[in-house]
Amino acid sequence: MAAIQAENAASASATENAPTSSISVMVNDCSGKMGHAVAEAAVAAGLNLVPLAITGPKMGNSRVACGGVAVQIIGAEERDSVFDRVLNEYPNVIVVDYTLPAAVNSNAEYYISRGVPFVMGTTGGDRTKLIDTVKKAGTYAVIAPQMGKQVVAFQAAMDIMAQNFPGAFAGYTLKVTESHQSSKVDTSGTAKAIVEYFQKLGVKFNVDEIERVRDPSEQVRRMHVPEDYLGGHAFHTYKLLSPDGTVAFEFQHNVMGRSIYAQGTVDAVLFLAKKVREGADQKLYNMIDVLKEGSMR
Repeated sequence: MAAIQAENAASASATENAPTSSISVMVNDCSGKMGHAVAEAAVAAGLNLVPLAITGPKMGNSRVACGGVAVQIIGAEERDSVFDRVLNEYPNVIVVDYTLPAAVNSNAEYYISRGVPFVMGTTGGDRTKLIDTVKKAGTYAVIAPQMGKQVVAFQAAMDIMAQNFPGAFAGYTLKVTESHQSSKVDTSGTAKAIVEYFQKLGVKFNVDEIERVRDPSEQVRRMHVPEDYLGGHAFHTYKLLSPDGTVAFEFQHNVMGRSIYAQGTVDAVLFLAKKVREGADQKLYNMIDVLKEGSMR
């Protein structure tokens, strides 16, 4: 019995301490700003970046330098042959998706069809369908609208408050404002998630009431976004006001740049690779799962 326990302990230790260089990651699409940031963070963390990436149909045939790795960008019309090659050369690859909201569901379905574990960092799409599809398929995946570590911790705190104090803000009015770079076409998934917690806390508010600020001049004037970060930021404000107007609460998280999301995405890849190696019974995870396990560097 002691020998078996020692063997199991050694196996667990080997799994826990597997070198990052043994983990291969394919980033679709690293020609975009977010995907590029993730690819560079992956290389910096010692992961093996696959030198191939899929982009939109008829948009490929280019190369992008990511942390010293030349990645060939190939159009989606060739993805079957690309994945054939990737799975042959990198059989334990994990895919990271930072594409477009319109491609979320179809991309996830394709990764599932190829049996590839994936981290879905792209927001938007039909999230209910996405979760249901992954659950039914039993594919290992991390799906989260927010990859920033500290913002995820804030979400976890909101979740705890909502679970333990339901209705605590009943009667309060809520105003949610989110500002992102003008290229972000969808409403922030993080803002939507936070609204769900406020709903559990008794606030009557629908996600379609979230105010999106995308005009650069308004972002500078009203949201106080530094001009240097107009091309990449996430400023969120949640304001609560009591029924009689005498009590106010305000929650705010302002992120400039993309490094917080890139680092969190790499953490998600490391976490998922560990779960795959262990053959974990649970297959679908979110960033709170990553946070709870302490899988944050």
